[in-house]
Amino acid sequence: MRQLNRRQTLFNIALASVALPTATASAQTPGASEGREIAPGVRRVDYSKRDTMIPNYKTVSMRDSIYQPGASTSGSSMANDMVCHMLEGELTVDTGSGDARYRKGDVWSCAKGMPERSKNTGSTVAVMRVIDLLPG
Repeated sequence: MRQLNRRQTLFNIALASVALPTATASAQTPGASEGREIAPGVRRVDYSKRDTMIPNYKTVSMRDSIYQPGASTSGSSMANDMVCHMLEGELTVDTGSGDARYRKGDVWSCAKGMPERSKNTGSTVAVMRVIDLLPG
């Protein structure tokens, strides 16, 4: 059996770490002019809609809401159940029992009938991705 040389082993580890790819994956985010304005400083970009295999839901759809710093929405209530994910920035969301702050990478869910009020409380653009769960 060949004896290990500590210096050569460390050199090989360093060489291997430099040779590894360092690319990272990230979600594609919409451009500033895509979609339609739903409130001052807030744009909505709709993506696809398909049938679902989840019981009690007929279709599932995906959309992004892009909030400029300080922009907000104030709808009456959620029209359907949904799952939300912060792609970029941060939002303060009225959950019906107080405000919750969501930052990049956070995921949460909303039930039909909850308040629909969100505000970009950060200093950068906020992108919230929404998966709508639509009943039949």
